[in-house]
Amino acid sequence: MSTLTVTAKGQVTLRKDLLEHLGVHPGDKISIEKLPGGRVEVRAVRPTGEIPDAFGFLKGKTNGRSLSIEEMNAVIADGWASKR
Repeated sequence: MSTLTVTAKGQVTLRKDLLEHLGVHPGDKISIEKLPGGRVEVRAVRPTGEIPDAFGFLKGKTNGRSLSIEEMNAVIADGWASKR
């Protein structure tokens, strides 16, 4: 069991070993559920979508046609060029 300290602002920092146990990384979200008796449950928030949800999400941007490898490479190159 870990003991954490509450700051003057009412904040608590989870230690690295707890974050690793939850499988969370910087930028990830966690959820806290209040339970009876002053207890809480901490869980890592995981995406709820399924793989098939991703199929076709770009279809509207390509007029329903698939991009060739050359077109994909051009889009990638343009993206890298704009970051520099």
